[in-house]
Amino acid sequence: MENLQLVLPEIFLSLSIMFLLILGAFKKDSSKLIHNLSLSLLIVTATISFNETIGISETKLFNNSVIIDYFSSLMKIITLLAAFLVLTISSNYLKTFQIFKIEYPILILSSVLGMMVMISSNDLIVFYMGLELQSLALYVLATFNRDQLNSSEAGLKYFVLSALSSGLLLYGCSLIYGFTGSTNFNLIANQLNSNEYALTFGIVFILVGLAFKISAVPFHMWAPDVYEGSPTSVTLFFTMVPKIAALTVFIRFLYVPFLNLIDQWQMILIFLSIASMLFGAVAAIGQTNLKRLVAYSSIGHVGYALAGVAAGTNDGIQSSIMYITIYVLMNLGLFSCLLMLKRDNQYYEKIDDLSGLSKNHPMLSLSLLIILFSLAGIPPLAGFFAKFYVFKAVIEQSMYFLAIVGLLSTVVAAFYYLRLIKIMYFDEHKEKYDTEHGFWLKFSLTASTVLILIYFIFPSQLVEVVSRINII
Repeated sequence: MENLQLVLPEIFLSLSIMFLLILGAFKKDSSKLIHNLSLSLLIVTATISFNETIGISETKLFNNSVIIDYFSSLMKIITLLAAFLVLTISSNYLKTFQIFKIEYPILILSSVLGMMVMISSNDLIVFYMGLELQSLALYVLATFNRDQLNSSEAGLKYFVLSALSSGLLLYGCSLIYGFTGSTNFNLIANQLNSNEYALTFGIVFILVGLAFKISAVPFHMWAPDVYEGSPTSVTLFFTMVPKIAALTVFIRFLYVPFLNLIDQWQMILIFLSIASMLFGAVAAIGQTNLKRLVAYSSIGHVGYALAGVAAGTNDGIQSSIMYITIYVLMNLGLFSCLLMLKRDNQYYEKIDDLSGLSKNHPMLSLSLLIILFSLAGIPPLAGFFAKFYVFKAVIEQSMYFLAIVGLLSTVVAAFYYLRLIKIMYFDEHKEKYDTEHGFWLKFSLTASTVLILIYFIFPSQLVEVVSRINII
């Protein structure tokens, strides 16, 4: 019973999903009820996970295949809160396109359950089960707006390419099992000495599969099309939540079984990081669609997060977690702004649609200005501190080339963020957008903007929370 108590968040969420499915099947017009219940369930699950973090020591369950510790509990809380925020600001958008259905929140919850399993995994098979549960829900979410050809195309592209990456990942798992005789992370660590070089092949294949899930270059090819074609609320989910779980698995997979092989996998991570930062900075310059621009921007931001993981130290891991947390906050604000670009029941997502926004919507423009400056890493906003933590961890390990490339790509990326600001403030203004928005949309924009703006006053709060994570 004590063991079951430690996995109570997962048990509670899975039972809740089944209950909501039955409720939706038997009760007509229950979309709003199920949406509100889903929000409540996410908060309750986050509360249960939070209670786990108090005085928790590392505990392994189910034949050491699941690990419950401070790191896993913290990442679950961030995942659940991010999913909660996505759901809160989605309702008006879904109603506009008449896709406000019971399946949407249930799919979000199913995907989150898969992520929670991934975060707690201490075994290759458990990790893969969580990954596929997450992915299956995401395939359907990408195609959720069936009336739009772009949405169906996005889901199909994501499904085909994701299936390929899953195959490569499973092949890597089979290689590691073949060479070590185990799928458990701790048992694999004990078998490293005799199969060091052979295991590198397995690590490479698994890293390819994981790199696909976080859209790191050169496995990013799905992101721009899927981000553009999916409903905007789903794109927000894609940019934020799966990356939290995938980064956690990156850290757990590399630092628990393969810490002694750091020389082999560190170079792969450095390559993924440099390629993602450079490509994300350059490829976004020519974009005309805001969602495609966000896709390339997110590829660049993944590069910065991976730079921290590549450092090979606890400081590096902590800097990556701080980076992804601040990145989630910035993306929430950015998409809140995008969801306010609405006129006559139509949402606008071209860069030109921001033209002269400051003339008609000064407060919205100011919020977007702060968020874009933060994404560009301009001090004293939160985005600057996110990059500062990563570069500090990288430089401490004398990885100067990685730090220089990161700084140069930050300068290049600043161009397209500043270009958006120029369009908002100096171009000819267009017709005014609707000013009536839901409470949660206004709240998420206000809260994210304020937190980004005043983060420099209390940076130690986040540092203190993350500094308790000790993987090595």
